[in-house]
Order: sequence, then C-alpha cells, then structure tokens
Amino acid sequence: MKTTLISAAELGVLPPGEALIVDCRKDLADAAKGRRDYMAGHIPGAVYAELDADLSDLALQSRGLGRHPLPSAAAFSAALGRWGWRPGLQVVAYDAANGALAAARLWWLLRLAGERAVAVLDGGYAAWQAAGLPVETAVPRRAATRVAVQFDPAQVLLDHDALHAAPAPLLLDARAAPRYRGDTEPLDPVAGHVPGALNRPFADNLAADGRFKPAAELEREFLAVLGTRAPAEVVHMCGSGVTACHNLLAMEHAGLVGSRLYAPSWSGWVSDRSRPVATGGE
Repeated sequence: MKTTLISAAELGVLPPGEALIVDCRKDLADAAKGRRDYMAGHIPGAVYAELDADLSDLALQSRGLGRHPLPSAAAFSAALGRWGWRPGLQVVAYDAANGALAAARLWWLLRLAGERAVAVLDGGYAAWQAAGLPVETAVPRRAATRVAVQFDPAQVLLDHDALHAAPAPLLLDARAAPRYRGDTEPLDPVAGHVPGALNRPFADNLAADGRFKPAAELEREFLAVLGTRAPAEVVHMCGSGVTACHNLLAMEHAGLVGSRLYAPSWSGWVSDRSRPVATGGE
C-alpha cells in the first residue's frame, strides 16, 4: 500500500486492476486543456478527474469558500463511483505540475474520507514519459461502483475566524513568495497574505528533477519553519485550497503527520474585504 508517493517505476509494474489511476491534469489559464491533454495521451487505464467538476463545487464560490470550494461528500462519492473505485483499492493520482494541480488535492480528499491507500506519482506525467513507459489514448471502461464516503471535519478548516481563535494554529501559505508578499496577484482581487501566516512555497518541496525531495530533507526544512510548534498545530493554505495540499503531502511524506487544510484559502479570506491583509515579509 502506497500512502504518499509512488515512483513511475513502481507504478509501471503494478498489475492491471490493482490500482485506480487518476489523471488530474489541469491548466488554470485554459479550463479545457487538462482533458485535451488526457485525450491526447495518458497512463494506460487512467480515468480523468476534472478539478472544477470532480474535486470542487464551484456553485459554492458565492458563499465565501474560495475559488475551489470542496465538493460535498455525496458528490465526491459519485465521482469515485463513476471511476469504479471501491474502499481499499489503491489510488494513484498524477498531473503535469508535480502534484500541485491537482493530484495532491485528490490525495487529500481521499485522506479526508479516511482512505490511506492513495499516492501521488512522484514527478507527475513527465516522470512517466521520461521513463519511457507506455501511454494510450483510449478511454478505459471501468465498471461503476456505489460508494458513500464521509469527510472528517476535524481535518479541515472552513471557518475564517478559526485562524485567529485561541489557540491559533500555525498558518503556512503555499503560494510563491511574490504572491505571499503582495508584489503581484494574478488570480484574486486583493494581494497579500493572512496576517500571521508564514510562507512555505510548494515548489520548495521539489528537487531540481521535479520529484519530491527526500523525506529526511523535507523533515528538516519543515521543522525549521515549525520551530516549537507540533505538526498537528499546522494549517495549510494557498490561493484556493489546491496547491496547499502539496505542502500537506510533503509533511506527511516527511513523517510530520496531523496538519490540516484551510480550504477557502486566500480567495476565501478576501471574499470579505473587511478582513485584514498583510503585505511584505519573508
């Protein structure tokens, strides 16, 4: 059972039927590109997950829950059923952004539903191609299943006020440093970060080859940020609750378990312009 990361070589030797492979490729600048890329070629047997439709509920954006509000447990169960998933079946998610869009999001949603047998392909689709492993264009026909998962509310924060309620969690912002500082903001109406949040760009989790750094190195780096705070005191955020899952995955891979996600993230925070905004910093 793989619970955080799986290599292309390991995935390549898994017998057919022993894993549900999910292609999560997404381009925020071109909503249809991920599916086009999937149709042009994907890992054999992989089904396609759409970030906006399967891993989010965009109908909830008006409620201050950010650009990618979480799907309901019922909607996520329906998606899992369409893909032919059953409890206990190993899931492997991949994308073209080294897990950040939106393979780590699927990994976290399954964790939220209590499933452990879920991993992200280390290095993403590029690592699969670099290994010379086969691809296909055929859309697999998997028998649908009926499942009903439930989400654990203790693993996610939806209440904005909880970020600063005593005892306040340690908030880690996964966005790139220029967005965190407020130098630029390409997606949301306000630039900056939640007061008190620290910056841990998700890209810092990756080595030069696009794969995750070794677990021991990630542990050292995160502990340097956490200081005296325990992993369970950490809450992750980003722009919309997607790339923050990359930091959560990195911490879990490093053995630092128990952190949570502030799902609305920055886009949810600034949906109310009366909330404070900080700029500058690290």
